[in-house]
Amino acid sequence: MEEELKSIEKNQNWKLVALPDKKKKIDVKWVFIVKLNPDGTISKYKARLVVRGFLQKHGIDYNEVFAPVARL
Repeated sequence: MEEELKSIEKNQNWKLVALPDKKKKIDVKWVFIVKLNPDGTISKYKARLVVRGFLQKHGIDYNEVFAPVARL
C-alpha cells in the first residue's frame, strides 16, 4: 500500500480540494492481489487503490463522459 501511495503522490494523480456544498465524495477501496510463482509459492503482494465511480449519477456528479480511443 505504501508503494502505491508513493506512486500516486509522485505522479500527482490527485489534489486535495474542499468539497463543494451539496456534493458527495467518491469512495475508494483497496484491491489486494497475491502473485504466485509457477510452483505455487508467493512471488509478491500487490495493492491498488481504485475509485468506486459507479456510485456517481449522470447530470448530478458529472455531465460529460470520455473514453480513451486509439485512432487507426
